Amino acid sequence: MKEKPHYWGHRERLRERLLKTGAEGLRDYEILELLLTYAFPQKDVKPLAKKLIKHFGSFSNVLDASAEELQKVPGLTPRSAILLPLVKEASGAYLAEKMKQKNLLTSPQAAVEFARVKLAGKTNEVFMVIYLNTKNEAIGYEIIHEGTLDSSVVYPRHIIEGSINHNASGLLLIHNHPSGHTDPSPEDKHITQVIMKAARTMDIHVLDHIIVGKGGYFSFAENHLLEEPI
Repeated sequence: MKEKPHYWGHRERLRERLLKTGAEGLRDYEILELLLTYAFPQKDVKPLAKKLIKHFGSFSNVLDASAEELQKVPGLTPRSAILLPLVKEASGAYLAEKMKQKNLLTSPQAAVEFARVKLAGKTNEVFMVIYLNTKNEAIGYEIIHEGTLDSSVVYPRHIIEGSINHNASGLLLIHNHPSGHTDPSPEDKHITQVIMKAARTMDIHVLDHIIVGKGGYFSFAENHLLEEPI
């Protein structure tokens, strides 16, 4: 009878620890290792998991990497490189669904968690709008613009058109700061006022403007910067 590879027992122990203690009981490379076992069922993937984290700098950076970037790491095939971005996309879809079940006025953290996953790893600023119904529940979202945030870009027109298409009564504005710092710039504050003024003409309420980054998030509403334009 053929002897089983040495790593089979190791994989089983990792799975048992995951079921018993959750991901908190595993190191980052061990979580990555478990994921890779589904792409490489007949290979010891512990060295590859460690190599990926070393190459990209952290576990989160591995998940933020594109399939093209992952394929540049020796040991990953085009097929296996799809697995890791898929995990992140699945997480985003899960959080989007959970977000739709909450009142985002009383549970803003649901939107923050969704936005941080959706926009993590973006090298450009991405401006996204979450459309809300009368109960402040998410009924859809849309990326309006990707690039440098500038008041010359016609956000208001696109946002109002999107609001009408979604039959929205409220908006949650979100964008990222690739630098990681979440403090709003003067341009961030200006475009918020421009959008609020345009939305007010259609009797649409801007619930908040949230800036996300690796260091956390900044909420205009929580910091009392969401005053109605005059």
